[in-house]
Order: sequence, then C-alpha cells, then structure tokens
Amino acid sequence: MSRFERWLLHVATLLVAGTGLVYAWMIYFARPADPYAVVNHPWQPATQHLHVLVAPLLVFGAGVIWRRHVWAQWQRRVPQGLASGVALGLTLIPMIVSGYLLQTATGDTWRKVWVWVHIATSVLWLAGYLAHQAVRLRRRSLRRAPSTSSPPFPTGTRSPGARRFPTPTARGRTDAG
Repeated sequence: MSRFERWLLHVATLLVAGTGLVYAWMIYFARPADPYAVVNHPWQPATQHLHVLVAPLLVFGAGVIWRRHVWAQWQRRVPQGLASGVALGLTLIPMIVSGYLLQTATGDTWRKVWVWVHIATSVLWLAGYLAHQAVRLRRRSLRRAPSTSSPPFPTGTRSPGARRFPTPTARGRTDAG
C-alpha cells in the first residue's frame, strides 16, 4: 500500500469516525437547553451533514486499497493482520449499505433497524481498524528493534549461499569473453 493510500484511509477514517462519534454523542447523550428544541445540540444538523459528506471519502479510500492491499494479502494468506483485516472487510459493506439505507428509509421501524445496524457495524469497523493499525505498528517496531540473537553463522565463516570467488568485475575483468 502506498503512502498516499495509507494516509487517504487514515484521514477518511478519522473524519468519518470523528463526525460519527460526535453526532452519536449529540443524539444519545447531549440534552437540549430548551425543552422545545428539535435537536439536542445546535451543531447537530451540521455534524450530520459533515458526516454524510465525508463518508464517500472512506468508501473511495477502501476501494482504492482493495486490489493492491486487501485482495493481495488475502490471496497470499499473510497471517499478520488477517483477523483484523477480515473483520474490517466483513463490517465495511453493512456499514456502508446501512448508512445509505438510513438516509432513504421512510418507515420508522426500518429507520431504527438501519440506525442500529449502522452503529453496530461502525463500532466494529473502528475497533477492527484500530486493531489492524496496532498489528501494523507492532510488526514495524519488531522489525526495527535491534536483534539480540547471535549471528546465524559463526564469525569468520561464509553462509552456504555466499560466493566462493568474487564476481568477474570485482577481479578486474570487464570483457565479456
């Protein structure tokens, strides 16, 4: 995955999760100062609109990394990050679909169903995303950590794959024949 793709996904996830969490807080935990208020917080409509506007960026980011990262890792059966990656894949589609159906539902029952499906899959997506990043950061820190083990071959000996003689150019030969 390229640096651009990684940052696109990080920024999109941060924007969508941030606006979604703030919006959920406004709906379920904030209490209006005015008992006759239609919304719990004055910024609630703007936060919802911002969430709906930045959500396609996450859909786009997931689509961008699908072939080169998701599908390639799945085909190679790379064990690191597989569980969190599969969790992300399994929650992505219901999260996206429920988000769109939530906006188009006209019946009160279906609207409530899509709200809870969207909240559940979004929380699972965010947990899976954080777990996936934790696996990546752990793997990177292990790769950078200095090795405390002894070298694979005793000092002064060659590894089995090492060349016995230097290459022709190293001996000064530059002609092809």
